[in-house]
Amino acid sequence: MSKITPFLWFDNNAAEAMNFYCSVFKNSKVGKVNPMMVTFELEGQEFFGLNGGPNFHFNESVSFFVKCETQAEVDYYWEKLIASGGRESRCGWLKDRFGLSWQVVPNRLGELLGDQDPKRANAARQAMMKMSKIVIADLEKAAKAA
Repeated sequence: MSKITPFLWFDNNAAEAMNFYCSVFKNSKVGKVNPMMVTFELEGQEFFGLNGGPNFHFNESVSFFVKCETQAEVDYYWEKLIASGGRESRCGWLKDRFGLSWQVVPNRLGELLGDQDPKRANAARQAMMKMSKIVIADLEKAAKAA
């Protein structure tokens, strides 16, 4: 395991959050569960969840970045993470029902934004700025038209 582990403060629903995240990420496992804290693993990353109460809330200054290979993968994580009360934001960002921010981003976005042709890169960036969920085909279409 990594030396650094995200430690998440929940409003007394850490086990519910853990079960939700473990249902979303196929490569996951539940760890220890007790009344104060849970541990779980998502895609090889260990997490701690604290039943800390209502004193603190998540905000956009911290988010988790989900790297996706295909549009189907983007669609899967997007729909799962906004399910049951989550909400969309812009440019591939969303908040899940616990208020935690996620970025669901296809690897292709980085390739297009890093295109050596500044016009193509800018066209891809402008297209991304209009999106909530990232749509690879729309990014490629914008870059190609530039």
